[in-house]
Amino acid sequence: MAAGYKHTEDDLRVMQSLPLDIKIRMTQSRIRGWVNEYGESGVYVSFSGGKDSTVLLHIVREMYPNIEAVFVNTGLEYPSIGLFARSKENVTTIRPEMSFREVILKYGYPLISKEVAECVSQARKGLESDKGYYSYRLAKLQGTAVDKEGRKSLYNQEKWKFLLYAPFAISHMCCNVMKKKPAKTFSKKYDKKPIIGTLADESRLRKQQWMKNGCNGFDMKAPVSNPLSFWVENDILQYIAENNLEIAKAYRRVVFSEKEGRYYTTGCQRTGCIFCLFGITQDRDRIARLQIEEPKLADYVLRGGEFGDSGYWQPSNNGLGYWFIIDWLNLHGLGIECYRDIDYAGIYGNERTRKILLSEKIKAGMKKMEVSDDCND
Repeated sequence: MAAGYKHTEDDLRVMQSLPLDIKIRMTQSRIRGWVNEYGESGVYVSFSGGKDSTVLLHIVREMYPNIEAVFVNTGLEYPSIGLFARSKENVTTIRPEMSFREVILKYGYPLISKEVAECVSQARKGLESDKGYYSYRLAKLQGTAVDKEGRKSLYNQEKWKFLLYAPFAISHMCCNVMKKKPAKTFSKKYDKKPIIGTLADESRLRKQQWMKNGCNGFDMKAPVSNPLSFWVENDILQYIAENNLEIAKAYRRVVFSEKEGRYYTTGCQRTGCIFCLFGITQDRDRIARLQIEEPKLADYVLRGGEFGDSGYWQPSNNGLGYWFIIDWLNLHGLGIECYRDIDYAGIYGNERTRKILLSEKIKAGMKKMEVSDDCND
């Protein structure tokens, strides 16, 4: 076990394999421990309106009916998610200080994952600075970072090195500004500790956080409880089905597939921030679904865009300019689905966008030729 960690990956796998009824009792125990430490009036449920936090709120209020829930209204949710969150009793709505467009203009677009976006953002600074912190991020992106034993680091991100030279800024700051900051402000103002519904298997960073702090992070600088951490997606859906829970309309219904032996939703599988491209490699039709479910919102996301004073592509007054982002990423093999009923490139593109995309297309073609030549040797 790594120094300072409470659990190992094996611990997590064992807990994830447990039957749902045992997981429920373990989660209830974590919640009870959190409330015993801070009191019912000293905690709150972070409620996004999504399926995970819906399960969390149900479990918490079965035990403590009067605990407050807090919904951070970022404006980035599916409309039905926001309506559902605000429809629940004793839910306080808070808002971020900046809009999503303002966050992109100041920091950059959220791409791939928080970990990758932070690495790219810091690595770009490493190209312009001799500070060790930035240089390490650059080494990670180039695949040359090593661990304490001199071995190649497991945290290298060389797969995403091409993002270093993307014609737009990339950043991990969106979640910090839109969600974490307003939540931390609320927690500090009212001296309340959050209970959140994240799962450890959603990302490497969340897994590491659980391994380090467990479900109840009493010793963290900003204490937080994650009593569902060791659940998996199927547990969430099974709980919803067995308890006949109401969920946001974006998910439609939860059904069980005898063939696949698992539960799934007939609508959106995941919701989260609908304008965000974090996790896009595992959810490549996210934008296409948005075009079907919320065509006006999808149009705002895709249309517009311009090159700013920094030389990078950024949102314009009439849209976020994702059409160019997606076209550029797809030339690097990401395969993001997007319906082309509207010729965004023709309407909002210019000579520079055409040159950039043509250049990337030529590079992609040359790489394919190299692979083909290698196969023929």
